[in-house]
Amino acid sequence: MRAGAYILAPAGPTLLADEAAFFRDAQPWGFILFQRNCETPDQLRRLTADLRAAVGWDAPVLIDQEGGRVQRLRAPHWREWMRPLDQVTAFSDPDAAQRAMYLRGVLIGAELIAHGVDVNCAPSADIAWDETHPFLKNRCYGRDAQTVAHMARACAEGLLDAGCLPVLKHAPGHGRAQLDSHKALPRIDSALTDLQKTDFAPFRDLADLPMVMTAHIVLPDIDADRPVTQSPDGIRFLRSLGLSGLLMSDDISMGALQGDVHTRSKAAMEAGCDLVLHCNGDLAEMQAVARIGALTDAAAKRADIALAARRTPIDIDISATEAEFDSLIEGVSGRG
Repeated sequence: MRAGAYILAPAGPTLLADEAAFFRDAQPWGFILFQRNCETPDQLRRLTADLRAAVGWDAPVLIDQEGGRVQRLRAPHWREWMRPLDQVTAFSDPDAAQRAMYLRGVLIGAELIAHGVDVNCAPSADIAWDETHPFLKNRCYGRDAQTVAHMARACAEGLLDAGCLPVLKHAPGHGRAQLDSHKALPRIDSALTDLQKTDFAPFRDLADLPMVMTAHIVLPDIDADRPVTQSPDGIRFLRSLGLSGLLMSDDISMGALQGDVHTRSKAAMEAGCDLVLHCNGDLAEMQAVARIGALTDAAAKRADIALAARRTPIDIDISATEAEFDSLIEGVSGRG
């Protein structure tokens, strides 16, 4: 049986019987976890094992562990991280900044793998502009395309070396949006010629990464009426940037989109997304999403390629890696 073309989320820290039964029948390609699902290390390991047992295979388990404001594993059980933009801009030496971002990726990836989570929805390749909405700005890795591409690459390599798959987001670039797509649909009116040189450039540079998440934004020069996630022209444009990997939507229940979740999900699939992401854990909504059916042949091939990109973790001395990372951060903090 081919997996469903969707990634779903449990409602709480334990897998409920009705959820387990639904997941067994619906066979989602993967799961995604949030802070509501993560209470203690032992509890999290039980939950990830139970999710996989429900579907009967080693399904991917995703999380948003960017660090900073968006991290689902938090103190006291897990490490707190600086906001990405704060970390990057603290360095004057780009090589040291890249090394710190790589080590951050290794440490985050190793922590996730130790708890049964094997996909991290990071790095973000969005550029921070003066106008970038606060929901996103401090999650960015820099204020220019080159810095963002280098830092995002370092983070992705760190995650991969820890055995964790990265998800590149939010394609083709959310940075100029002035609205929070969790609440409303942003429209970016900048000329495509300008965007090609700036916002889209990091995505071209990172197009070899195995998984990509779409942005819920309208780019009028591509499609004036529909967000990229639900636009055939938008998805074709993403592919034209070289983004040939497994393409998942951002959360389909966000306020940027209109209609019920099945209508939204169907539109994303018809546009060319490989997977629909649904995050809030509402069982009735998940049942509606699951009506879109299984992965297409092309999506199934891309999914297999993405999973094959998982690396055997390098031999990581966590204490030594933490010490090196902390030394780099303390070095730049001390100059402040």
